Amino acid sequence: MPFGRFILEERKKAGLSQKDLAALIRKEDGSAISPQYLNDIEHDRRGPPPDYIIDQLADALNVPREYLYYLAGQLPADLRERDQSTEPEKVQEAFRAFRRALGSNDNAVDT
Repeated sequence: MPFGRFILEERKKAGLSQKDLAALIRKEDGSAISPQYLNDIEHDRRGPPPDYIIDQLADALNVPREYLYYLAGQLPADLRERDQSTEPEKVQEAFRAFRRALGSNDNAVDT
């Protein structure tokens, strides 16, 4: 499911209008995002938003932030910002475990 469509469906389940949800989500300067920006996200006219917005959407919609990062095709900041000296084998095994947990083919090409 695309990121935006999931946000749209969860917003509707929560009984929130775009205006209501947009008012709950803050930009870095502390002001609310616009309903138009949220509309663009929901209709996948923009790429996934920055981490701080993904985190707020997860909180506002009461959904797991990890799932939103998965739909966004991103690693959460705590994983992205780890020490880059992690051995390639550990990273490869982590991706294999992730694939197994999702029931994906463990023989898929590792990246």
